[in-house]
Amino acid sequence: MSLAFIFPGQGSQAVGMGVDLAEAFASARAVFEEVDEALKQKLSKLMREGPEDELTLTENAQPALMAVSLAVMRALEAEFGVAVDRAAFVAGHSLGEYSALAAAGAISLADTARLLKLRGQAMQRAVPVGAGAMASLIGPKSDVALAEAAALAGSEVGVCVVANDNNAGNVVISGAKAAVDRAIEKAKELGARAIPLNVSAPFHCPLMQPAADEMAEALARAIIVAPRAPLVANITARPGHDPDAIRKLLVEQVTGRVRWRESMEWLAGEGGVTRFAEAGAGKVLTGMAKRIAPDAEASALNTPADLEAFAKSL
Repeated sequence: MSLAFIFPGQGSQAVGMGVDLAEAFASARAVFEEVDEALKQKLSKLMREGPEDELTLTENAQPALMAVSLAVMRALEAEFGVAVDRAAFVAGHSLGEYSALAAAGAISLADTARLLKLRGQAMQRAVPVGAGAMASLIGPKSDVALAEAAALAGSEVGVCVVANDNNAGNVVISGAKAAVDRAIEKAKELGARAIPLNVSAPFHCPLMQPAADEMAEALARAIIVAPRAPLVANITARPGHDPDAIRKLLVEQVTGRVRWRESMEWLAGEGGVTRFAEAGAGKVLTGMAKRIAPDAEASALNTPADLEAFAKSL
């Protein structure tokens, strides 16, 4: 069995996430306390009690999701003896890449929390609310080729690109609102369902360049070391462990495409991964893994019982 830990991105947040982990494990509580201290914010209280609209704010959702993922990983190691280097690889969807790097010891927990807080704020500053948009193109005809054709039609009136290649039948476009609206019309003509996403900014598109510039400055100052398990990066869909390359890819990731389908295909193919474990909130990536790599096993590690069962199965 070859294992990969995968880490969820924005959209998986929910009020109450991580509460059962904190109640069950001192190691998980310590993660939430350290994140609160790093941010000088009671983020754990917001995660526990809400309100949901405040938790959903990008600057809160990103460090909160990372905190839950790290609580899972710290508890796995402290309580069950399962360390991150039991995995052949780590990978994370968008902000989940930071969670993967923190879990693999490449960036400290406190630095990761601060970087993600800044990342969320910088993304929100980059484009005025309402000026950008994202849409999910779904259905059996929705693939990268269709999404690129739709985005090309949208780009006649503004910035529009493929932002997330999640899996066959689920591709996300992003850009200026008028351009995304045009792309939605084209996607429907081509036979896809198009669903506008309730997001505060157009992530993973060139409009995010101001945020990429802010992150470049912050990452230049951050201490990054080689991860304990190679990271399969969103931008390249290939593994790496060089700190300078990781720093560069984290900057490119702000404006670049999340090549999740290709990453998972590489892991299940050349990477030889036969089991995926999603560490953190929700089960979005577990569902994607089952669609992309149906021969591999995939499970979500959300609750104390999930962690115990996973550890026993190794």
